[in-house]
Amino acid sequence: MSSIFDSFFNKDKENRKPGKVEYKNKPPENENSLKIKAQVYGQVQGVGFRFTTTELAKRLNVNGIVRNENDGSVYIEALGDSESINEFIEELAKGPSPSAQVDRVEIEYDSSITDYNGFGERH
Repeated sequence: MSSIFDSFFNKDKENRKPGKVEYKNKPPENENSLKIKAQVYGQVQGVGFRFTTTELAKRLNVNGIVRNENDGSVYIEALGDSESINEFIEELAKGPSPSAQVDRVEIEYDSSITDYNGFGERH
């Protein structure tokens, strides 16, 4: 499905250097569905990061939430099939917003995350 925002999301995408992805634990074995907590650091507030993360999640059929944190980072809880979650993590590292500059993404697999229906911003 195409969006009027496609050109915005893909602006300079090939030239963006992804931030470092740090895994705090290993993914559960033999699971088709994964649940993660992600903390994204860098220039990720005030650049449309939450909006573009929400659009990315919808495109990948990932459910969860995204919110700004007081320390300038962005916090995400996400769940979906393993292929979608892995692609979601890759795109977070690049910064779904062309104005973002991601330095680091910390990922923690956590099966206790709520089973969200859809994806949205929290404040």
